[in-house]
Amino acid sequence: MPIAIGLEGSANKLGVGIILHPPHDTSDPPSPHDSAHSDDEAFPSRSKPHTSPPVQILANLRHTFVSPPGTGFLPKDTAAHHRRWVVRLVRQAMRQAKVRLEDIDCICYTKGPGMGAPLGSVAIAARLLSQLWDKPLVGVNHCVGHIEMGRAITGAENPVVLYVSGGNTQVIAYSAQRYRIFGEALDIAVGNCLDRFARFLNISNDPAPGYNIEQLAKTGSVLLELPYPVKGMDVSFSGILARVEEMAEKLEASNGSWLDPETNCPITKSDLCFTLQETVFAMLVEITERAMAHVGAAQVLIVGGVGCNERLQQMMGMMAQERGGSVYATDERFCIDNGIMIAHAGLLAHKMGFETRLEESTFTQRFRTDEVLVNWRD
Repeated sequence: MPIAIGLEGSANKLGVGIILHPPHDTSDPPSPHDSAHSDDEAFPSRSKPHTSPPVQILANLRHTFVSPPGTGFLPKDTAAHHRRWVVRLVRQAMRQAKVRLEDIDCICYTKGPGMGAPLGSVAIAARLLSQLWDKPLVGVNHCVGHIEMGRAITGAENPVVLYVSGGNTQVIAYSAQRYRIFGEALDIAVGNCLDRFARFLNISNDPAPGYNIEQLAKTGSVLLELPYPVKGMDVSFSGILARVEEMAEKLEASNGSWLDPETNCPITKSDLCFTLQETVFAMLVEITERAMAHVGAAQVLIVGGVGCNERLQQMMGMMAQERGGSVYATDERFCIDNGIMIAHAGLLAHKMGFETRLEESTFTQRFRTDEVLVNWRD
């Protein structure tokens, strides 16, 4: 039974995961480490998972670099964090998985896309392990890792994928051994938009700025007007960010006494967070529905860190229900960047004969989802 270790470090989260792919004809009872499906009630309009043997997650560890409120994470500081923690996480993962070096079939790492310096730290660590342990390397596309992990956990068969994170916003569907991009952000990613607004409001980065925006939005009730730039299946968020930051400045200048001109209700930070979320998520639902109609799909899979957002899942569920479809999503264990998704996608490629030679074990900040040959799918 093949086992892989995966290293992820494309942004401020360092993840190390160890996964096992059991044979399809296994009759063994489920492992306590088998991937678990989240409760149906958490994800509206979600159909039942497939019945093929699940992947077995032996270890899934993560450590996050958290910068002070009002700041982002700089590449050099994030890279130093990854270098400081990678050995500890690898040792801990090996102990938790209870595997020996001879049990490992390949070492998988994030080749890109992502931030250059953090990617470099993880690539160096993966090369070092490959040479120390005499194991083959597999460079993995970060986006494909998210998609394959989402498919494995939820059992989604052939969904339209909405990939939303701090660095990427894409609507994707599979065809002819490639993940085809139907639409994407033309400027900044939706996660970056939310994170930057959190910095503007001096909101804490712990556990994540987007999560804290989500919590504030739950208490907001006033929906203000923002730009709505949807262009076919593409979206743009920079203008929305600029406008909502202007609103935040107006709120600050008024000392909290700014009133909504239509309702005469006082505007709060929570209302701004609510307004931003409702607007950008409506845009994402619209382009996803357009892609579903184009390819005739009934399933939607939401992956990436922003995919943890309950309001996004709820809005997508409403759209899918109207179309007689289903929404699939995962919780923070697999939605947020993690090493297990890199191990899983890498092991899928490795079983098809793919290997990254040492002299080609580079990293890149630009690695398109549709560049990857997905020959493990029909």
